[in-house]
Amino acid sequence: MNVLVVATHPDDEVLGCGGVMARHAAQGDHVHVLVVTRGIPELFSKNLIKQIRQELQAAHALLKVEHTHFMDFPAPKLDMVPHHELADGIKKVIDRICPQVVYMPHAGDLHIDHRAVHLAVLVAARPIDHCPVNQLLSYETLSETEWSPPVTENVFAPTVFVDIYAFLEIKLKAMACYMSQLKDPPHPRSLETIKALACLRGATVGLHAAEAFVLVRQTVI
Repeated sequence: MNVLVVATHPDDEVLGCGGVMARHAAQGDHVHVLVVTRGIPELFSKNLIKQIRQELQAAHALLKVEHTHFMDFPAPKLDMVPHHELADGIKKVIDRICPQVVYMPHAGDLHIDHRAVHLAVLVAARPIDHCPVNQLLSYETLSETEWSPPVTENVFAPTVFVDIYAFLEIKLKAMACYMSQLKDPPHPRSLETIKALACLRGATVGLHAAEAFVLVRQTVI
């Protein structure tokens, strides 16, 4: 099975579904990651961008990612990118790798870039023209999902829980590769908090550790 994880920024993929990515790979699935943005020079130095890409490569090697795709749209300026360009770019990747399962950011995330990517994936993965995607899920991103405004449409209400207990340590090691992004506890992007969330999501459904998702659409044939 081909799996695509759409990450707005590097490290979103590990925060949201690093355990599931490792689980897919262990099951023999082909895991692809699409990184939508690249930091703009006004905010991110060339050295920092290079460092983050190196961190990403190390993390993806641990998670057994088969291929990482880059679109290099400007971060944090996706609100200035025409929506059709973003959706068309994502669709080209979907058409090329034909994923049956796609993971994407949550629609209610605080960061406007995440919201833009969520909507673009919805357009790119529409069930028309023989689109291969039959399962579409949203993941949560620490320091984005939980900080969104407390209104109903922004709430992350998971409906799918995946057991990642056997892969939690790999997820934490992969996140540790992102040294430029890690913070000290109690910041949400600390290893302690990432582990605590996995334990909480697991306990919700009687597991030791899990990642949680919102099922957006599933087609059973």
